[in-house]
Amino acid sequence: MDLIPAPRAAAENSPESPGGGPVVLGPRTTLWAGPGTGTAERWLRSHLGAALGLPLPPGPENGPEDGPAAVSLRLDAELPPEAYRLAVTAAGGVGIRGGDAAGVFWGAQTLRQLIGPDAFRRAPVRPGARYEIAAQVVEDAPRFGWRGLMLDVSRHFMPKDGVLRYLDLMAAHKLNVFHFHLTDDQGWRVEIKRHPKLTATGAWRSRTKSGHRASPLWEEKPHGGFYTQDDIREIVAYAAERHITVVPEIDMPGHSQAAIAAYPELGNTDVIDTASLGVWDTWGITENVLAPTDNTLRFYEGVFEEILELFPSTFIHVGGDECPKEQWRRSGTAKARLNELGLADEDELQAWFIAHFDRWLTARGRRLIGWDEILEGGLAPGAAVASWRGYRGGVTAARAGHDVVMCPEQHVYLDHRQDGGPDEPVPIGYVRTLRDVYRFEPVPAELTPEEARHVLGTQANLWTEVMDSPARVDYQAFPRLAAFAEVAWSALPAPAERDFADFERRMTTHYARLDALGVAYRPPTGPLPWQRRPGILGRPREGEPPQV
Repeated sequence: MDLIPAPRAAAENSPESPGGGPVVLGPRTTLWAGPGTGTAERWLRSHLGAALGLPLPPGPENGPEDGPAAVSLRLDAELPPEAYRLAVTAAGGVGIRGGDAAGVFWGAQTLRQLIGPDAFRRAPVRPGARYEIAAQVVEDAPRFGWRGLMLDVSRHFMPKDGVLRYLDLMAAHKLNVFHFHLTDDQGWRVEIKRHPKLTATGAWRSRTKSGHRASPLWEEKPHGGFYTQDDIREIVAYAAERHITVVPEIDMPGHSQAAIAAYPELGNTDVIDTASLGVWDTWGITENVLAPTDNTLRFYEGVFEEILELFPSTFIHVGGDECPKEQWRRSGTAKARLNELGLADEDELQAWFIAHFDRWLTARGRRLIGWDEILEGGLAPGAAVASWRGYRGGVTAARAGHDVVMCPEQHVYLDHRQDGGPDEPVPIGYVRTLRDVYRFEPVPAELTPEEARHVLGTQANLWTEVMDSPARVDYQAFPRLAAFAEVAWSALPAPAERDFADFERRMTTHYARLDALGVAYRPPTGPLPWQRRPGILGRPREGEPPQV
């Protein structure tokens, strides 16, 4: 039973046991769905049924008791949220019970794995085939409520269909938070109707650096794209059908050159000629940051008003990372704001900026989350922290009573190279192997049990400076995202006690599923010839931090 992520408990029955022999799914298989299980029912028909060529007609009207359906779905109030129990018996067929609709849906994902790679295809290989599932019981529940993937679409734009595909890949691995990095210096990717130049100007850069920051090579053609509000609504609805929450990120006050290029008055106009700025065409950190003015606050309040209409998520990510303060130090406007507010320095000025939007979002029933730099100068009372610069920010926040999502760069930045060999394509950052990711522990050991309760969960991050195609995103994400998914979902022992050999064994089965899904993962033996690219474009020294 090579399931990924590993379930809490699973046992196969022998043919002589009460569960009896296997269950066979075929053209006559029925599907009965109880109240509240509609997302799993729709997914089973549209994905599993389509992949296997099975019509899955409705089961008995009054439920499986009136004539066992081969597959039955129902809620079970005795199970906790997102938990499920999948039972395969000769007498009862396949029964999936969930503590809520999400639990039933995750049970359906497990059923897909039990059937085999054919269940992961877009179209049936053998129309009308029959699929045998051994009698067994799987009981499962997630360790964390936040099991996330962050995708940066600002550095390299991913069209809507690609985003939808990644939502499907997340669902297949029981990940449930999609952190959508929509704005940065290199591009603004979401339509804001009251500020149309954010996409008319801010979504396009004149050229793009090929490779990493030290590369001397450029792709001398415009790059860009954006999602219309209808696109966003479709993405959010598609995610919701898979019990995935989409958390948008609108970066501020740093990483904002694309916005300033569109609306120069947002920048520090008393320090530089912001009208001459374009959307940034290279990587790293630019000094061009938002001005701490009332005009900037009102502008972004307008942005967030439209963002809140598009994204129903409780959390809204505001970035807050890597904000150089040099322009503020030279700006008379910034100094006047410091004096007006009685602030000690520019770090406190950034904290004031973030606290303004913490109050603004809280007043509208939402919660602010930002990268761990928002701790500098004092953390807004209701804010949560995404701890990326190691564990320290998360530990500090949790001890202060703030919620935390752990995503330290040293462990779960999947843009980092997977091997130190010369064939890795455009290698950046730390070497982080599949084994390294599998041994990542999201809860810092120094936290007390009470403090640890503030760890909402964890997420893996995909920054796309060197990911200029869907195949490159796949290569960096997989198979490490499968290891991360197990860390986020499963009740694993301490890192030193984890059975990586067993995980590798289960991955030999999982690679066939990824093949069926068309994922261009990095093979365990190293990159294939077409995946290789000489690593001469800004190879970092070992231990050099990522350029994000």
